[in-house]
Amino acid sequence: MLDIYPHRAFYRPGEVVQLDVSLTGQVLPAVQIVISIVYLSDEMARLSEPIDQVSGDAATIEMTWMPPPVAPRGYGVDAWAVDGGGRVIAATSTAFDVLEHWTQAPRYGFLMDFGPERVSFDSTMRWLTSYHVNGLQFYDWMYRHDQLLPPTDIFQDPLGRRLSLTTVRQLIDAAHARGIAAMPYTAIYAASTRFFRQHPDWALRDAKGDPILFGDDFLAIMNPAPGSPWTLHLQDQFVQILEKTGFDGIHLDQYGDPKLACDSAGNQVDLGQIVPRFIDLIKRTATRIRADATVVFNCVGNWPIERAVESQQDFVYIEVWPPDTQYENLHRLIIEAQTLSDGKPVVLAAYIDPAQTVNARLTDAVIFASGGYHVELGETEGMLSDPYFPKYGRMSDELATALRRYYDFLVRYENVLSLDTRDTTARRSGQVTIEGIDTDANHLCHKVWVITREGPGCEAINLINLLDVSEPAWNGPHDQHVTPVTNLQVRCYPHRPVQRIWWASPDDKNPQMYALDFGVGTDERGTYVTFAVPVLMYWDLIIVEHAVHRQRVSDNPV
Repeated sequence: MLDIYPHRAFYRPGEVVQLDVSLTGQVLPAVQIVISIVYLSDEMARLSEPIDQVSGDAATIEMTWMPPPVAPRGYGVDAWAVDGGGRVIAATSTAFDVLEHWTQAPRYGFLMDFGPERVSFDSTMRWLTSYHVNGLQFYDWMYRHDQLLPPTDIFQDPLGRRLSLTTVRQLIDAAHARGIAAMPYTAIYAASTRFFRQHPDWALRDAKGDPILFGDDFLAIMNPAPGSPWTLHLQDQFVQILEKTGFDGIHLDQYGDPKLACDSAGNQVDLGQIVPRFIDLIKRTATRIRADATVVFNCVGNWPIERAVESQQDFVYIEVWPPDTQYENLHRLIIEAQTLSDGKPVVLAAYIDPAQTVNARLTDAVIFASGGYHVELGETEGMLSDPYFPKYGRMSDELATALRRYYDFLVRYENVLSLDTRDTTARRSGQVTIEGIDTDANHLCHKVWVITREGPGCEAINLINLLDVSEPAWNGPHDQHVTPVTNLQVRCYPHRPVQRIWWASPDDKNPQMYALDFGVGTDERGTYVTFAVPVLMYWDLIIVEHAVHRQRVSDNPV
């Protein structure tokens, strides 16, 4: 078996890319590892290295390449093990990208095990790196919501978990060694009830004047208005963790309620108005300590998205709750947030039991095809299935393999899927049809959903297979199978002349772009192109290259 993945979650311009290659199998003669590095359809480099005889344990080598100083840009890597006779005995692929900062393409993940006995530091980061996770939310790492750093190295959190600050620091260091940002979970207004009783005037209250509690006497909701005593206290807590740990910024959470409350004097407090001011305050505070510090806020249930996007947070983070239960809602949340934020990256927290393999694959297909990202992977083989992250599930080998291909695909094609692209699905609705298959975007059952994005010189047409879906709920009951469709006859009415058409799929073991033959015709609707898509399992990507000046990546100065 041949495996390859980049040594880091992403690379900055001017950094050398290191690819770690391993070959496992029976006793084999010495072989060559050949890799092809591609940007979309352009081969950038072809490298080869000998690998020693393999017997039992994996033989490993490192291969390096200096990419052009162009960012942001995603690359594909195709690898083959070739024996002395030129026969390919194993093949695989991976991807990597060059970014100026991880938040340009935030592939967010999670950690939740900070016990003092933990030893799996680099192995966890190596696994996450193979999925290109480049930012990690350290969930419930802290001593208390109102006192983030513990009084002793080993401590118990509010729910009785035994944790260690040394473990937290070791995980931060291990993440940084792989180019992964470490983000501490915090809540903008949560305090222990003990802290609340010491500072009752700092709390928010309901219309009756009673304190607002979260859980069964677990937390009290404090007043996060700028200049309030609670805000000044929490601001100081953030300064302490940024000065005394290696965290790369602040992840801000809220609970979605209350939205309106009263302060201790009875004045109404509109949390929606406060949120952007609070975010900006913490962004200013964090960047005074660390110039490139990241700050992000959780819009629970997409609230208050219109206000939050006005802030200086680095990307948009939305925790998805009812009524946004259907696949089309995931697409809408991403597109609306991209539009409101003037194109900031969007991360969705949408929790799925990994036993629901079809849901997991379709959900990622929809999110990635919409130009978004999904916080779901963490620990080793872990997938978020609950808003309390320690209740995460474990993926089957089959799902873990499939999602690794999806994340490779996301990075390889990010320049047509997300970066510098915009959604055109509503405008292009009905302009892409499939013979004999319903593609109408209303009530997405028993259909192939067409999601389109446009970028410089091309259009990306994504086909999502919902033919076996009778209820389009992303976390609802599904038959856990999909029926592949072959030889799809597609008609597309392009708004520009077409030079070439490409097809690729993360469901295929070979994720490379394949050129499709196409014909041109005219009818009462205008000029169209027709072409055949070989197969659709869950998700296909079609790239329609416009017949305009095409700057090849090799034309860029190195």
